[in-house]
Amino acid sequence: MAKHTEKIRLNVTSHSVRASQAVLQYGVGAMVDFPSQTLMTAAPEYWNDQIVRIHDERLEKSLGVRYFGMPAGGKNRDGIAYARFPEWYFCPKCRRFQPLSQWIAEFNKGAKEKEKTANRNMSRRLYCPKDHVELVVARIVTACAHGHINDFPWVKWVHAKNFGGAKDICGNPKLTFTTSPMASEGLEGLSIKCTTCNASATLKDAFNEGEFARLDDKFGGKYDFSCDGGHPWKNEKEGCGIYPKVLQRGSSSVYFPVTASSLVIPPFSDIINSRIEDSSLYEEFRTKIEAFMEMKKAMGLPEEQVDNYIQGKLDEYAKKIGDNIGCRAEQVREILSRRMSEHEELNYDTGSIEYRSAEFDALSGRASVTGTQYDDFKRVGTDIKKYGIPFVKSISLIEKIREVQVMLGFSRITPFPASLISGASYNFVNIKKKDDDWYPGYNVYGEGIFIEFDEDFINAWRSGNAALERRVNTLQENYDKSFLGSQNPRKISGKFLLLHTISHLLIKQLSFECGYNISSLKERIYCGEAADGKEMAGILIYTASGDSEGTLGGLVRQGRYDTFPGIYKKAIESAVICSNDPVCSLSNGQGRDSLNLAACYSCCLLPETCCEEFNVFLDRGVAVGTYDNKKLGFFHEQLYGRDGWKSVPGKTASARTDKKKDGSSVTVISGTDMSGEDWTSVTSDISQFAETDGERELADWIAENRAFEGKRMPLRNAKFSVPGNPDTLECDYCWSDQQIMYFASGQEDAMKAAMNNGVKCIYGPNGLSEDNKKIIKGMK
Repeated sequence: MAKHTEKIRLNVTSHSVRASQAVLQYGVGAMVDFPSQTLMTAAPEYWNDQIVRIHDERLEKSLGVRYFGMPAGGKNRDGIAYARFPEWYFCPKCRRFQPLSQWIAEFNKGAKEKEKTANRNMSRRLYCPKDHVELVVARIVTACAHGHINDFPWVKWVHAKNFGGAKDICGNPKLTFTTSPMASEGLEGLSIKCTTCNASATLKDAFNEGEFARLDDKFGGKYDFSCDGGHPWKNEKEGCGIYPKVLQRGSSSVYFPVTASSLVIPPFSDIINSRIEDSSLYEEFRTKIEAFMEMKKAMGLPEEQVDNYIQGKLDEYAKKIGDNIGCRAEQVREILSRRMSEHEELNYDTGSIEYRSAEFDALSGRASVTGTQYDDFKRVGTDIKKYGIPFVKSISLIEKIREVQVMLGFSRITPFPASLISGASYNFVNIKKKDDDWYPGYNVYGEGIFIEFDEDFINAWRSGNAALERRVNTLQENYDKSFLGSQNPRKISGKFLLLHTISHLLIKQLSFECGYNISSLKERIYCGEAADGKEMAGILIYTASGDSEGTLGGLVRQGRYDTFPGIYKKAIESAVICSNDPVCSLSNGQGRDSLNLAACYSCCLLPETCCEEFNVFLDRGVAVGTYDNKKLGFFHEQLYGRDGWKSVPGKTASARTDKKKDGSSVTVISGTDMSGEDWTSVTSDISQFAETDGERELADWIAENRAFEGKRMPLRNAKFSVPGNPDTLECDYCWSDQQIMYFASGQEDAMKAAMNNGVKCIYGPNGLSEDNKKIIKGMK
């Protein structure tokens, strides 16, 4: 293929994609359908000067690069570069069908100079010079497992499949493309004709597996339908020789981006670190150090001389950069020293135990984050006793986090895991040239909820659980038989199945509760065994957007103790029944390569942007049991036991259902028992979530007068019912033995229903009303 490097500026409005799209679904090597034409995102070297550099120390070190490039925006930017593919277009009026080079030659021959200047090489508008109607791009292409993509071999096909028998390819083939008015004819209704030699054929059998090989066998390789080895995105061809598959241009199998992601955690999220990275002096420092290290290799300089040079440059640039960004030189030098080790690449990938362990420690609060300002990471710890969720060790609210998403390459026909890029594989196409030092990437800012599970309970559940072991073995066998398993051996565990399934159930429920589009929520699973060097059992559910300030706190709000326990319970209970049961529950393998058991789109599967594992390794059975074995499930006691969602002794607060007392017709259904907490928990809750001056005034009065001291503790977030009302109502606090309930603003209807049925109601917004004080003083 000839090498063409001419760039033609396109209309920014009609030919632009978001930064995230340029790294994911419309990344390098992907086709993009713009309003006037279909293009393919070109290699990164063609848009190198149109990027904004972003950094993540850990990810740079893992991938062996210096930075990541985010597509730049703005009207004055040339933007991302594109290549023209597919090349075959037809005119819907005259039906002529030919490659773009012939359409452009015809246009240049007949168009006026003014039009040729405005629409150079038909870059802005593709139309038939004869009939002046918009051209239509070919709907099918060929692709192979080596990552190559080419136009369908139209000329070869029409001559090899000619109705009257195969013909030699004529000297100057001119094709037409027609469609039958009979929609039921399918591929047989799509006809190609060579007007030069009158060869004609339909697209019948074009999608048949092995059709190209069959034709070559039949005609002794005369036409050669093997793959051309095309990489239009970098305008190159390479040797291949295998037979490609015919695919619809918009088929999902045409393009699978291979990406890596990383959370920016302390100390790398330090605001000073960000300022250093943004300084041009930092790039100058790195360039000088790297040039010296190359000279060291070439000349064999002694280590003492090397160390003296590096220490001198550290002192020099620590002061320069410190003056430039307004920081102390000592702080800058410490960060520069840390980053000096980046020429030594990490020997593990972003999905490894070692890489995830650092994130797990930061999210769970094990890593120290004191003494400095972290611009891209903000974690708030919680009191797990207030949640009343069995088996959960801790919950952290991640109010702000930055994630760096990076595109490493792509595959075609079959998805390719990012964990395999370090090994040689013909399936993976690396988009980075050998001498380049960056990958395309982008920043996303968001918030999340991190849940850490108690390992003791998970290990006790797994121990001696023969039914669980059989299910894990079934998935392991299915995985080992799959193409992915042959390329990427891994051990599947019951712990991972449990964590992954709970994550999907929670994402579904959180999307429903807080209104986020489900595809905007994502997961990161932290699962490790002691034998791997780190025991971990955690889930991060987070949302990310392109805005530098992140999202608006809706997800973190759902993670608070007054809301999250109900969401968690609903998520687990929703998994008990699937609309596809009993087929789903009793499945021995479903989904891609049969890598799911009791999991389908009706109960567990999510949009693939949410899931780290492309919607595999899921099983409701490990969480809630199956029709024929309810005790298999991790939550079987909570779902089917006599005590329901009571706590596990010594681990969490419990939920309690109280009976109604004489004098009231209200039935208390459930609530979280606060008997293990101090009375100040109630006043701090009321004060923290107060939305009116009255509620704040009442909370202060209760605290000052120690009004709840020595009194029985209530149920928090109690649910109750009243006669004649089919709905379940809710109050903030309930002293069911005394027929007293506390209601906050927004709960007026529930309060009226309770009052009408004999309950004494404390209404927060009324503040220090006589009724409120009388009820509180009369408590036992």
